[in-house]
Amino acid sequence: MNLSRAVKVLAEKGVPDPARDVRRLFDWAYEIGQSAPESQSRDTPNDLTLEMFGIALAERARRRPVSQIIGRRAFWRHDFAVTPDVLDPRPETEMLVVAALEQPFTRLLDLGTGSGCILISLLADRPSAKGVGTDLSEAALEVALRNARQLGVAERARFQRANWFDGIAGRFDLIVSNPPYIAGAEMAGLAPEVRDWEPHLALSPGGDGLAAYRAIAAGAGARLMPGGRLLVEIGPTQGASVTALLRAAGFAAIEIRPDLDGRDRVVLARKPGESGDCGAT
Repeated sequence: MNLSRAVKVLAEKGVPDPARDVRRLFDWAYEIGQSAPESQSRDTPNDLTLEMFGIALAERARRRPVSQIIGRRAFWRHDFAVTPDVLDPRPETEMLVVAALEQPFTRLLDLGTGSGCILISLLADRPSAKGVGTDLSEAALEVALRNARQLGVAERARFQRANWFDGIAGRFDLIVSNPPYIAGAEMAGLAPEVRDWEPHLALSPGGDGLAAYRAIAAGAGARLMPGGRLLVEIGPTQGASVTALLRAAGFAAIEIRPDLDGRDRVVLARKPGESGDCGAT
């Protein structure tokens, strides 16, 4: 088994870190090969492993994301099912999860839930909490529900097709969102793994990339309890603009948090008022 040749194939196609991807794809194929009647070792994989690895390598050479090839992606403390209908969960989004877990909550709303990775991660870490995940895509909601079932939080999660706050009832002590924020003019410059394979509806609202934040700023106050928190992921140049939108909408205690690379990544805000009921069961 010549993995170095596989690395060269991906490198020639411009794949970043091809050695890492070859290892991940081979591990996935080897796991599938274990179901075959023929024995194998990592040095001498069986025919099923070789077949699946060949298929996976060809797909990665087309710049298809590894997560879509193997059907899963690690995020926070769990593996999530991933399809072309949802964004690939990204490490920087974990910064939003970290910030959300800093204070108690029991009623959670995740706008544009996609794979459900944010909502499900938060519910898994807070066994007394319940949450609602919304999305415009029915296919994405099906993926999120599957993940919720696999990770044992489906009884505390509800998924609903909605355009931001349309049709959302009740009030929440925490609202989170990783909305589409890439400006229309920036789409052509994205990596092929993103531009050609991930759902454009979840990547960009077009225009200046701020349309989702305008909708969230306008509607979140009515759906938050007094003292409730709003956390949104942003692009690294959008901190000042999103802060201004939230301040104009009456939010207080606005803060920008960086990701591990030091880039602005999460904006935190709070609805004014006493927060005595937030986090109460």
